[in-house]
Amino acid sequence: QTCALPIYVEVVLGQTQLPLEEVLKIHKGTIIELDKLAGEPVDLYANEILIARGEVVVIDDSFGVKILEITGTNQDLIHGKSAS
Repeated sequence: QTCALPIYVEVVLGQTQLPLEEVLKIHKGTIIELDKLAGEPVDLYANEILIARGEVVVIDDSFGVKILEITGTNQDLIHGKSAS
């Protein structure tokens, strides 16, 4: 049986923290360094719960994610438990 409940899926390439002063200086062309190195897996979240890690791939003219590791279970997602 399938469920038509919409799930918000997000792929996180990396993160960083910046002082407000630096955020206010962001403009077109600004480069922001992230906490992950090139080639490191990206994190895949469903409803803000880490469920997998993968690598970015190109499909025609779009980006996609090839899953490398499942970090949680279906029950984690249902019960809102992060596997991180």
